[in-house]
Order: sequence, then structure tokens, then C-alpha cells
Amino acid sequence: QVQLVESGGGLVQAGGSLRLSCAASGRTFSSYAMGWFRQAPGKEREFVAGISRRGDYTNYSDSVKGRSTISRDNAKNTVYLQMNSLKPEDTAVYYCAASNSWGPPSVVTFYDYWGQGTQVTVSS
Repeated sequence: QVQLVESGGGLVQAGGSLRLSCAASGRTFSSYAMGWFRQAPGKEREFVAGISRRGDYTNYSDSVKGRSTISRDNAKNTVYLQMNSLKPEDTAVYYCAASNSWGPPSVVTFYDYWGQGTQVTVSS
């Protein structure tokens, strides 16, 4: 089992940047593909970005592609999401998740462990 704790959220103006972090503990971090998801009020949780176990493959949703970068440091058991050129529609609770699947998958149900989330609010 793995425990995930997100940090780095906050309030930022449109056009600004944030770097989210997700620290993992428990089983070997490098055994998991990792993903970032977000959920805005009244909406379903949606995929943002994913990274493979060794960090050699990444994928992004169309909504953040070109503005965000996912990365991981297996020595530090941490995955990051750098978000630039933020927009008000990026406002949501951001969750990191760990998957036993190869991939990384972009579907919620393929992820086995979830963090508690961190709030990102982008003001216009």
C-alpha cells in the first residue's frame, strides 16, 4: 500500500504558475505509474497528466497540454506537476494517484491509491 500527500496548491492570478508536489510513502514508489487529476465543484474528476514508473513516458489532457509538465523523482518518492499560464478554469481540487497498471492510465478506475487533494484557485 502507498500513502500520498499533495502540497503546493493555493491562490494565484490568471497567467501565473504553481508547482504541485505529491510525496509518497509505503511500498516502493517506482512500482507505480502516477497521475494527477482534478475535480471542480459540480463536475466529475478528470485526468490532468500521467507519468510512467521510470518517468520515460508522460501523457496530458488536451486542457493542460503545453502548459503543464509532470515529472517524478523516484529517489525522493515524489511526483510533481508544474502548471504555467494558469486560467480560471483550472480552478479545482488537484489529486495525485498511484496505479499498478502500466500506462500511465488516464481513467480514474485504473488508479489504486489517492491523496487527499490540494486546492488550486485561479483568479481572473
